[in-house]
Amino acid sequence: MTDKILLKIRVTLRRDGFFEGHGFGRGIVLLLEGIDRNGSLYSTTNELGMAYSKAWRILHMTEKEFGINLVNRDGARGSTLTEEGHQFLAHFKEIEEAAYNAAKNVFDKYFNNDIA
Repeated sequence: MTDKILLKIRVTLRRDGFFEGHGFGRGIVLLLEGIDRNGSLYSTTNELGMAYSKAWRILHMTEKEFGINLVNRDGARGSTLTEEGHQFLAHFKEIEEAAYNAAKNVFDKYFNNDIA
């Protein structure tokens, strides 16, 4: 049996000189997509198997790092993404897709066939 070589790209945005946060990467993307889908941070954390307090901390640190409000919080009524949150998420996904496509072109040049 031959193991294939797989391409995995990981993109994280960081604010230069900001050392307190985790940046903006797949973790916050999963949280924002879940909030958008579920209308609730709590439901999203249950779905992801993440502690609510951890998710809240990640969300708060990301907002602080980038100086943006990603989520509207409405107590018992849940949460929704702000317009800025939607835009930042869309921009990140565009960057991530472009990075993957660029890397895939080079990857395919060298590894597009199974390696024996």
